[in-house]
Amino acid sequence: MLGPNRYGKAETRLVRVIRDGDTHSLLDFNVSVALAGDLAATHATGDNSTVLPTDTMKNTVYAFAKEHGVGEPESFALLLGRHFVVSQPQVESATISIEAYGWDRLGPHSFAKRGDYTRTAVVTVTADAAQVVSGIGGLVLLNTTDSEFHGFVRDRYTTLPPATDRILATAVDAKWRHLAADGDWAQSYEMAVVALKTAFAETYSYSLQQTLMAMGTRVLTERPEIAEVRLALPNKHHYLVDLSPFDLTNDNEVFIAGDRPYGLIEGTVTRDDVPAAIAEWWL
Repeated sequence: MLGPNRYGKAETRLVRVIRDGDTHSLLDFNVSVALAGDLAATHATGDNSTVLPTDTMKNTVYAFAKEHGVGEPESFALLLGRHFVVSQPQVESATISIEAYGWDRLGPHSFAKRGDYTRTAVVTVTADAAQVVSGIGGLVLLNTTDSEFHGFVRDRYTTLPPATDRILATAVDAKWRHLAADGDWAQSYEMAVVALKTAFAETYSYSLQQTLMAMGTRVLTERPEIAEVRLALPNKHHYLVDLSPFDLTNDNEVFIAGDRPYGLIEGTVTRDDVPAAIAEWWL
């Protein structure tokens, strides 16, 4: 028996130049489309009479970029999602996922690509509702102190020493679900990221779990339009280098930046009694 399924066009690369005289603006998106609905026939017999080609989805992305322009990723995703649901009666839901890459202006028409983090948006549209999830990926944060980790469970395999002053570093992957499918997406995103950064910097941490809770709580406290926040925080370990063979002391000054393995802390911070999501959403 056929279970839940969907199909679409993944990772359509879109660059849109906005020309305003000699001053240009640049938007750089990676757009993925996934449609679900009356698709049993194509799976069972190869009957494609309800299948919109994925190539058409790609073409729609580019045509909409010209016809409607490209603004905030949430707005563009809502536009695309509603189009597929309204224009294709066999489609029950459309999920549009966008990665937005930042460029810093160097001049009227010159830019340098940011390599530090990526803005994300995932929009799910049905005939009756829409759900907007915004986020950020790869935001690297680090505190050189104000972090401890001790009092943990020990067994015969435990070798980790307790720490009362350590580097705490992570690469934040965070997504937050909005209460409504409209709003000032640019300001909401900007201020949610500020809240994440501020909470990380201002929290004296006894565990990365505690820091995760503080970051999610700060977003919900400062952004009333957000229903819940999901975070994945890899612990980017920094190990103190043993300098004793060189007759040198190391007072938390010289470290090895570890690559892998790493601890991974994941969690959701939510408001009480928020409306249920219309579609599953993940980090």
